[in-house]
Amino acid sequence: MEKKFERLRPWTTKDYVRTISWFAIHTVIFVLGFIAVLYVNAKFDFSVMLDFIQSDGKVENLIYLIVAMCLISLGIYLYFYNENRDFLYETKNINLIFIILEISVAIMFGVGKYMVYARPFALCALLALLLMDKRTAIFMNTISCFLMFMIDTFLSVNVLESHILYASLLVGFSTSVLAIYLVHKTSSRIKVFLMGFLIAIPLIVSTVCLEFTAVMKNPLPFILAGFTSGMLSVVLMMAILPLFERIFNKVTDYRLFEITDHKAPLLRKLRETAPGTFNHCLIVSTLVEACAAAIGENTLLARACAYYHDVGKLERPEFFTENQSGYNPHSEIPPELSTDIIRSHATDGEKFIKQYHLPQILADVAVQHHGTMPITYFYMRASKFSESALDIKQFSYEGPKPQSKIAAIVMIADACEAKARADGKRNHADVDDIVCEIIEDRMAHHQFEECNLTFREIEIIRQTITNALSGVHHDRVQYPKLKIGGDKYE
Repeated sequence: MEKKFERLRPWTTKDYVRTISWFAIHTVIFVLGFIAVLYVNAKFDFSVMLDFIQSDGKVENLIYLIVAMCLISLGIYLYFYNENRDFLYETKNINLIFIILEISVAIMFGVGKYMVYARPFALCALLALLLMDKRTAIFMNTISCFLMFMIDTFLSVNVLESHILYASLLVGFSTSVLAIYLVHKTSSRIKVFLMGFLIAIPLIVSTVCLEFTAVMKNPLPFILAGFTSGMLSVVLMMAILPLFERIFNKVTDYRLFEITDHKAPLLRKLRETAPGTFNHCLIVSTLVEACAAAIGENTLLARACAYYHDVGKLERPEFFTENQSGYNPHSEIPPELSTDIIRSHATDGEKFIKQYHLPQILADVAVQHHGTMPITYFYMRASKFSESALDIKQFSYEGPKPQSKIAAIVMIADACEAKARADGKRNHADVDDIVCEIIEDRMAHHQFEECNLTFREIEIIRQTITNALSGVHHDRVQYPKLKIGGDKYE
């Protein structure tokens, strides 16, 4: 197996202080939440709450709970620091982690006041799955179940039966892990909703095992509680998820499907204002999606990035070849100005994407898909009118270079499609020469140094684009002319 080395963002002392401070803030929020739970369990009677704390062993239990919360926060920090340090670096991601936990635990506690087994145990796991990843979802689910167990154990003024105390651990953990695997890669919101019924089945089975005697007397409340838990988990997840997508600018598969719909506002504007660029983006998306699948990247995200990589051309569509019909305005302006117009489409794309409140990753790819490559055509034109050597940087894109594999794929596919279309070459060998030339040129300009793209992946991308592009720009069959009744048809 090929070993991949990821470049981690360097941390300074300030970064450690900042991240640890945010963890401390949320730990305090949880501790205050514990006190609020205790107050609610005492039926909002401060004297009852005080008597409970002062009773035998309860002060020690409360201290134990606070210390345990600190240790849990430390465990979360160490997990993310070692597993996904770059994710932890962003303050908004720290807030995302804890807000998911805080909301999930608060809702489980609230529902549990009426029926413990109706709690939406899978809510935390599903939110973490869709906003982060599967491994993190399992970890977060473990934490949420453990937190709920501690609340039930240490903060119940009226002592719960022992088997109910373990409900959050046994029922919550097992059913939530199942929910993760059921919902993972399910692209339709309707299908996710239906998964609520499947999630309910192991919940009901677990409940029957824990409450066998009570179930035999009256099974209906427990069956309803199981279905309530499963359905409540998916319904609340679908209700809360859009808020997280907007507030934290996160990309989920559901949102990717929405923004890659051709009726999406910015895509519709691109189709109407710059139809040539729109068609170019569609072809590039086909190439990019195939490459992403070949090297194990997110295909939906790759397609979205390809759709939006050239939206900056909306600023001046007539200055780009695919939108021209005979007249080229560059022939009437100096090459220096042409260079400024052409390279500005990268930063203009970033501007449009942010203006339409689309995910940051799309803006990143838009501004990175040309990296720091020179615009050689206008450099050569300017050289003809200059007696001294010109600075190539004045005729180059401003960058940055691709920071992700998807940005690198878009860079390669974008240039290959444009050159194949311009040269009119269609057979496999000629297309392969074009793709090799594009890749070698970008490697010579060190464009892939910051995106962790391996040589093996570059070779896979080359083969994939060659096969896909030769299929897109294939030779058409020349149909013979047919004469019927004096009319000529082709």
